Amino acid sequence: MTNPFRLDGKSVLITGAGGGIGRALVEAFRTAGASIIGVDREPGMLEGLDLAHTILCDQADPKDTRLAIEQHLMQHGAPDAVVSNAGWTRAEVLEQVDDDVWASELAINLGGAYALTDPIIKAMAARGQGSLVFIASVNALGHYGNPAYSAAKAGLVAYSKAIAVERGRNGVRSNVVCPGSVRTPAWDHRLEADPTLLDNVLPHYPLGRMVSPVEVANAALFFCSDASSGITGTVLPVDAGLTAGNLRFVDDVLRTK
Repeated sequence: MTNPFRLDGKSVLITGAGGGIGRALVEAFRTAGASIIGVDREPGMLEGLDLAHTILCDQADPKDTRLAIEQHLMQHGAPDAVVSNAGWTRAEVLEQVDDDVWASELAINLGGAYALTDPIIKAMAARGQGSLVFIASVNALGHYGNPAYSAAKAGLVAYSKAIAVERGRNGVRSNVVCPGSVRTPAWDHRLEADPTLLDNVLPHYPLGRMVSPVEVANAALFFCSDASSGITGTVLPVDAGLTAGNLRFVDDVLRTK
């Protein structure tokens, strides 16, 4: 029997491949036997990664992104799976959002993801097979700050469900992974500025910790493998229990000290 979690002979396109989660995705999928198409903005971001192909594009520019993907499709055909991981945000609240912030965050996190995946989905549907995973955020499921980013990630959930419903008959599956706080290098500067920051963050998580990039990558790997062949249109939090309930409320209000 073949291992349904293996991806031998499969090609997987991973966006934001040079980032903290992206590098974990590349490693997890390579270990599972897949060949990787790494996508990022600059060649230096992809250094040191074991990649079969690279695509350079700025997801904030939908025309540039779509053109780069279409050129790759003409040369190499559609990948077997896509992990749409690239994204960006700042720590912000409503009073820090204006028209420019709103437009920028939606362009990168939602518009760019659409421009990248749309031509691939069409090619997958024509072939009769394909799987997509969108790396969204718990911000798509509840409000934890970052309102523009949250709106964009919630949009990814809706977009993924549209793909699942309308392209399922063509053999295309689509699912979403929603990480909570992930311990990537993006946290380093915040922890340098405030070494006590995690004292305020971790009590909100039932597991008492952030999740690792590998844990996010493993969830994406499952969705791209045959082990999830009957699953589409779902949203999976990988969040150390954050969205299960309000632990801080339980501890501060209900628990007997």
